[in-house]
Amino acid sequence: MPNDLPTAFDHPEARARATAPDARRDRISVRDHVVEVEIGAFQAERGRTQRVRFDIVVEVRPHDAARSDDVDRILSYDTLTDAIAAELAAERLNLLETLAERIAARILTAPQALRCFVRIEKLDRGPGALGVEIERAAAPTPRRVADDIPHPVVVWLSNAALSGPALAEWLDGLEAAEAPAILCVGLPDGPRPASAVAPAQRRIDLLAIEQNAWVLAGRDRRCVVTHSRTELEWAMRQGRISVWAPSKLVLDSVAPPEAGPEDGPGLAAWLATELGARELVVVGGPMPATDLAVRAVAADAALLV
Repeated sequence: MPNDLPTAFDHPEARARATAPDARRDRISVRDHVVEVEIGAFQAERGRTQRVRFDIVVEVRPHDAARSDDVDRILSYDTLTDAIAAELAAERLNLLETLAERIAARILTAPQALRCFVRIEKLDRGPGALGVEIERAAAPTPRRVADDIPHPVVVWLSNAALSGPALAEWLDGLEAAEAPAILCVGLPDGPRPASAVAPAQRRIDLLAIEQNAWVLAGRDRRCVVTHSRTELEWAMRQGRISVWAPSKLVLDSVAPPEAGPEDGPGLAAWLATELGARELVVVGGPMPATDLAVRAVAADAALLV
């Protein structure tokens, strides 16, 4: 059994050499790539950035690009740094493990990539570097890309619409429509807990919206509450009707919405933009400022679609 201990704390380049297959492989790498980023599961890590270091090694398929000096035939270093930047921009994450998985998966969509080593370390969380390292190989078949995700219709429902008699008929129409539907709701009627601390009040209000989402889900079994982008994308591919619980996406976004929880249509417009929605329908509420295609429907309208 091989002894991995000598290379356990070495650069991923050494790990790649130590576990290389019999056939020789070329490698490209990025070392000591440091980025200031907000990441972490602890409350103390929210609202502040910390230094994170990336070391990446990618084994590539054999090619003769070096002899021909053809830059278009190689796996560019930019592919590695762009993968880091794209995943950091996509969503605020709690775990380095999740970030490493996503970076590796993105890099391995390149046709030249065979195997990828990703090491990520937090430099400001203690006296030393705290991190993870993963090794992933390219899948035998290409990974499905984001272009196969349908463009949904996002529907914001006022409380009058949520509790109104037309709800079941609207859901029938959405279920029969070509595009998947995502339902959004606003703050429930009535008092809520109050805090003098703005971030705390924001969380309280987002959770209140999620309680309202569960009220809607309780009214019709077709309404499934979804929290993450992964859940939303799965539901869209399956043609399901989702009810958006906003806390995770809003709090984890690197570009959070300008609209606060009190502006339900504004939050729905932000989600619709994030997901590339074909249309935003506002039922019984004010029209948000957005470049999206927006349609207004009265809360007591007989049909939604």
